Amino acid sequence: MKVLKRVLSIMIIAAAAVTASYAQTGDGNPMRLAVAGISHGHLAEVVRRVDRGDFVIVGVFEADKDLRENNRLRSKLDPSLFYANLDQMLDATKPEAVVAYGSIYDHLRVVEASAPRGVHVMVEKPLAVSVAHAQRMAELARTHGIHLLTNYETTWYATNHEAFRLTDNQTIGSITRINVYDGHQGPIEIGCSKEFLSWLTNPVGNGGGAVMDFGCYGANLSTRLMKGEKPLSVYATLLQQKPDKYPLVDDDATILLQYPTASVQIMASWNWPMSRKDMHIYGSRGYIYQDTPTSMRIYLDGSQRTETPPALQPPYNDSFLYLKAVVRGEISVKPTDLSALENNVTVVRILEAAIKSSLLGEPVKP
Repeated sequence: MKVLKRVLSIMIIAAAAVTASYAQTGDGNPMRLAVAGISHGHLAEVVRRVDRGDFVIVGVFEADKDLRENNRLRSKLDPSLFYANLDQMLDATKPEAVVAYGSIYDHLRVVEASAPRGVHVMVEKPLAVSVAHAQRMAELARTHGIHLLTNYETTWYATNHEAFRLTDNQTIGSITRINVYDGHQGPIEIGCSKEFLSWLTNPVGNGGGAVMDFGCYGANLSTRLMKGEKPLSVYATLLQQKPDKYPLVDDDATILLQYPTASVQIMASWNWPMSRKDMHIYGSRGYIYQDTPTSMRIYLDGSQRTETPPALQPPYNDSFLYLKAVVRGEISVKPTDLSALENNVTVVRILEAAIKSSLLGEPVKP
């Protein structure tokens, strides 16, 4: 029993130390954060961090009354912080930044409300449902001088950043081919909520199905690996392998990007037998297999080795620490960065071209 108590004490002290270190990241003052929309399954990212200390939630907007009154943030926050009107919430709470957890279609509305008020925005991937939406959002961000970031789970993978370092240094030579694999068994199959499914499986709310939900990862990563270069052409095949479950959108997408010196194949699907977010990068001298967030294989000079790259350090290891550091001017965002507006406008161009290509049955220039 004494040993158990001692172990518990050590765990509590360690947890407190971690929380304190997060709270002290940057200038030490919590960021004033608002949440716009709460139907997205990734809202769990906020719930897990809300007590950490690096941000304080000053307001939550959700138009749906039932969802507004019954959600995972409700037990963490005072009921007075929940609003039915986005503009009212922004004016009453005056946040530094807003994180969007509604439909992808609603990202434009969040930026339209936030940008003129000088409030920075971070949306969940992808940036927008269409090029028209993305261009309007970019125009608003630049006109009003706000940061507009896009959050991907894969941005915080140590293996991806090590892959960037190795390819930037041409350790495997010049990139010749990239294969990106993303997806899972399907949003219904893995138990996504009805609120999430209502727009995720709708071509209006999500802009498409698997092509948008998981195709964006490959487009984002390849844009970074190709240092912002836009592909010459996009060719795609979008399938409905489970039309009984997903009658309105594709559930499987294969997207081919052709660059002057490299080919990219993005395999985005709601039909994998398992969840996956991995990538193979081939160069003129070797290859990199990014297998998991922490493990990768590198082939050079006729032999393969497995590596565990160093852990990413704050604020580059966490979307909210990153957002705070950007908002406070502690770090800058390069156009090719995974979260950058420029990168993600290119992502939307690729995805829209993929949808158009599938309809036409021919390559499309993005």
